[in-house]
Amino acid sequence: RTGMRAVVQRVKSASVTVDNAVVSSIGPGLVVLVGIGGDDTEEDAEYVAGKCLRARLFPGDPPEGVGGAKNWDGAKPWDRSVMDIDGEVLFVSQFTLHGYFKGNRPDFHRAMDPERAKAFYRDFLAIARERVYAGKGTRIKDGIFGAKMDVALVNDGPVTLLMDSRDRK
Repeated sequence: RTGMRAVVQRVKSASVTVDNAVVSSIGPGLVVLVGIGGDDTEEDAEYVAGKCLRARLFPGDPPEGVGGAKNWDGAKPWDRSVMDIDGEVLFVSQFTLHGYFKGNRPDFHRAMDPERAKAFYRDFLAIARERVYAGKGTRIKDGIFGAKMDVALVNDGPVTLLMDSRDRK
């Protein structure tokens, strides 16, 4: 059984375009593709929002002393979260993260049905804006649920991680 899924990417910039119009864009931060499963709960949403926003995926300031693993510039490589750097987050709903192959065709029946998923995704964004990144909710952007979106990004690193809300190691 899988939970809510996310593909988390550290980016220098990103945007979402729908019908040839940019509907959302960010500077340095994270792009998070979000897949909502058929039996996902508010607990799953809180876990994914919290983990994405608190994950230490950004380097710290170059240290003054010696010790510890460092980047080429002397900074600790995994020291700060997107909130610590006052970064932005672009969440993009992507039901295909719950797809699998049935023969040669993809099957998406494990994803939440679109009507319920739209409300769940709206609630997920509210959790991220109001409970986790409180006071900085405007730093969280999103695409248009259910639209055909062109997602453009400049990956930083690259750093890309996969997450499943029910796989909490």
